[in-house]
This record gives sequence, C-alpha cells and structure tokens, in this order.
Amino acid sequence: MFKNMKADLRAARERDPAARSNLEVFLLYSGFHAICRHRVAHFYYRHKLFFLARLVSQFNKFLTGVEIHPAAKIGPGFFIDHGTGIVVGETTIIGDHVKLYQGVTLGALSLKEGRGLLNVRRHPTIEDNVTIYSNASILGGETVIGHDSIVGGNVFLTRSIPAGTKVYAKAQELHFDTDVDTPQVQDVTQTDNTDYVI
Repeated sequence: MFKNMKADLRAARERDPAARSNLEVFLLYSGFHAICRHRVAHFYYRHKLFFLARLVSQFNKFLTGVEIHPAAKIGPGFFIDHGTGIVVGETTIIGDHVKLYQGVTLGALSLKEGRGLLNVRRHPTIEDNVTIYSNASILGGETVIGHDSIVGGNVFLTRSIPAGTKVYAKAQELHFDTDVDTPQVQDVTQTDNTDYVI
C-alpha cells in the first residue's frame, strides 16, 4: 500500500508541471489525497472490513469530490489531475501509470438486474499508461482500454479499443457573434482529425 502511494506521489510530481515539490503534492493535491484514501479503503475491503472500507470511501468523496469504490483495483503511479467529479465503479481495474482528469466516469452500462449482478464484472478495464481527459465516460465490464491509449474529453465509450489508440469526440462547430448589430459567424470547426474517431 505505501509503496503504491509513493509511486502515486512521484507520478503527480512528474506529470504535473505545476507541482513544485513533493511536499506540495503531499499536502495540497486533492487527487493525491483521494488515491491515498482509496488505497486505505481498498486495504480494508481486501480484509473483509466492508463497512470501514465504505466509510473511508465516502469520507474521501466528501473531502475531495472523487468517488472510488473501495473494491476497485488500481495500479501504482495513478495520477488524478483536477479530480472533482471522478467516479470509479466497484469492479473497475486500472493498470499502472494511468492519468485521469476531472469528471471521468468508469461505470456500468445498466443496473436493471440489481443484486443479480453481484460478483459480475460491470466496469471497464484500463490498461497501463492510459490518459483519460475531462468528462469522458467509459462503461461496461467487457470494455477494455488498451495500454498507451488516450481518451479525449467528452468521449462516451461502451466498447474496447486496442493499445495505442487515440479516441476523441469530433469537435462541435462553434459560432461567435462579433457584433450584436451585424451578426457574423466565424467557423472554427476542427478539421485536422486524423486519429480514430467515434
């Protein structure tokens, strides 16, 4: 547990250019606090102290705005940048050196079966060295994000992607009114999309 926390601290320090020192990350980074508390909750969960694990998890959510189920398995070097609104479900598996931005959901597709889904994989697997940007939703127990992939902001994924894939939502068309009296529209649509688009 402590070895993983040390790797998490190092990941924050190395991956965030705004981080000036290990002490700053240790004392002031809510994403680092969230993963440390998760590692404590996960320790309790593995030792069948389920209520205590959930208590730590909910306390973590209250303090950081990051909700990680205590059963979720997370590898070392995990970095949460601007973590508010992150949700990581119970059966999620996250590999080593993964980076998440605010608002990411790693969730289940549907819970119509309720308790019938107990002990069933409902949440995605994120392999090593993956970056997932703001407000992406990755859902489903059969969904695997291959290692060294990048998932862009606002992407909604319910299927697997191979290793080394970049996935992003095609940019929406933006319009700017430059003068209220004479409306003019400036097209700033992104047109250089050359990677895998869903």
